[in-house]
Amino acid sequence: MTTDRASALRALHVPGDPVILPNAWDAASALAVREAGFPAVATSSAAVARVLGYEDGERTPVAEMMAAVARIARVVDVPVTADIERGYGLGPAELVERLLSTGAVGCNLEDSGAGGLIDPGEQADFLAAVRAAAGQALVINARVDTYLHGTKTREAALERGRRYLEAGADCVYPIGLADEDEIRALVSELGAPVNVYAGPGVPGPARLAELGVGRISFGSGLHRAVHGYAQSMFAEVRAGRSPY
Repeated sequence: MTTDRASALRALHVPGDPVILPNAWDAASALAVREAGFPAVATSSAAVARVLGYEDGERTPVAEMMAAVARIARVVDVPVTADIERGYGLGPAELVERLLSTGAVGCNLEDSGAGGLIDPGEQADFLAAVRAAAGQALVINARVDTYLHGTKTREAALERGRRYLEAGADCVYPIGLADEDEIRALVSELGAPVNVYAGPGVPGPARLAELGVGRISFGSGLHRAVHGYAQSMFAEVRAGRSPY
C-alpha cells in the first residue's frame, strides 16, 4: 500500500504538467485540500510548527511533528508528502521508519540549517542513505537552499541538484527561485522534476507549467494568509463588531 501510494505520488511529478500542492498544516486543512480536488497533500513544516506553538527551524519536537503528519495522513485518501526540514537530528534509517509509520510517502529534505548551507557532498550522502533505507517507498524532494543562503547562481544550484539526483532524489527544490529564464534553464539542464515555491513575485501555475516545472508548492504562505484573516476577524470582535 505504501509503495503503491509512493508510486502514485512519483507519477504526478510531470515536467510541464506539474503536481500542485497547496500545503496543509492540520487535519482540517488537509481535508479542505482534498475536497478541492487535489490528488496529493503536502505539509508545511513552518505552518505545522506555528500551529503547534513552535518556531520554524527544527524547533518542533520530532514526536509532535510526526504526530501532526500522521493526523493529516489519517484523514485523506491520497498520498501525503511531509516537510521534515533536515530530519530533526534523526539518522536516515530511523527517520525513514518514523516517517513511514505516519502514513506519509514523501518528504522534503533541506540542505541548510542554523549554520547555513550544508556541504553538498554531506547532503548527498545523507540523501543516499535515506533512499537506501526507504527503497521506493518514499518520494524524496531535495531542497536546494542556495537562493536563500548561497551565491544565488545557477551553477551552484545545478551542482547541488545534480548530486542530489544522483543520490536518489526524485525531485529538486530550488526554493527562492523566481526568475523565468533561470527556472527554464534549471529544468532543462537538470532533466528531472523541479519544484518551484509559488510565493509572491513568482510566475503563476500556468506559466510555471509552460516553463517545464514538475511540482508547485505554496509552503507556509497559505497558512499565513488564513491566519491573517483570522486575526482580522478577532480584531473585529474585539472592537464590538460582527466579524462576518
